[in-house]
Amino acid sequence: MLTNYGLVLEGGGMRGLYTAGVLDYFTEKNLYFNYNIGVSAGALNAVNYLARQAGRSRDVNVTFAGDARYMNYRNLLKGKGMLNMDFLFNEVANELIPFDFEAFNAAQERLIIATTDCVTGEAVYFENDKSVDVLLAARASSSLPLVGVPVELAGYTLLDGGIVDPIPIRKSVQDGNEKHLIVLTRPKGYRKKMFRAKMTSRLMYPKYKKLIQALEQRHHVYNETLNYIEHLEAAGAAYVIRPELTEQVKRTERNPSKIAFIHQAGYEAAKVNFGELTAWLGHQPTESTYIY
Repeated sequence: MLTNYGLVLEGGGMRGLYTAGVLDYFTEKNLYFNYNIGVSAGALNAVNYLARQAGRSRDVNVTFAGDARYMNYRNLLKGKGMLNMDFLFNEVANELIPFDFEAFNAAQERLIIATTDCVTGEAVYFENDKSVDVLLAARASSSLPLVGVPVELAGYTLLDGGIVDPIPIRKSVQDGNEKHLIVLTRPKGYRKKMFRAKMTSRLMYPKYKKLIQALEQRHHVYNETLNYIEHLEAAGAAYVIRPELTEQVKRTERNPSKIAFIHQAGYEAAKVNFGELTAWLGHQPTESTYIY
């Protein structure tokens, strides 16, 4: 009986370029998974990965991180969010560094994207099954609280999936996967501190009491999830690729050299781990590899 594997991708803003490096190496090695789940930057990286566009996440962020059209606190005054998703999903995707919509739509692998419902403060998951606009779901999952703009989709008002499901390992388990390749963007031993913008969130989201509660509890959720992942890792049910202490950047990093560095760190980590990883998978990748 074949084991079901899940690829689980954390978010983290520009720290997600580490994940992009890992996935770019997988693309070069034709290593793909039938089940992929990502949140925030992890969801955006998964989209490029399944479109077989190695290097696109790096190129977009190295090119535009310092561009005021993309990342600028003044965008908040224009109602576009600090990260201008209109620019990213329209002008960049269609003209400047084109996204291969055809290849993405042809991908046979499952992609699940985690978002947060502002009304209930609970996770809502979207899948690339053509029932909804999954790219809009990726945009919602990447809309950071306080500095992002909520996205309306399928009757929900949505924000960053990392608020309530920062590393969606339990969803992977719930969906029947027995083993999980998890790519984290924080080093081993990291634990999230208490949310410090309580008053700001209460001023910004007066209609969304459950969202505020989720924001105030997310450090507990994140840290408990890390404990669970470490338990799975010790039991051999999870293989984790994570950065070293020296391989960190700010969530809103704008320095192209630092962004390129963290991407390369992820690429090298995947390269170093590849032999051990494929042994753990019990499968040697070929020209068209799918791990079930």
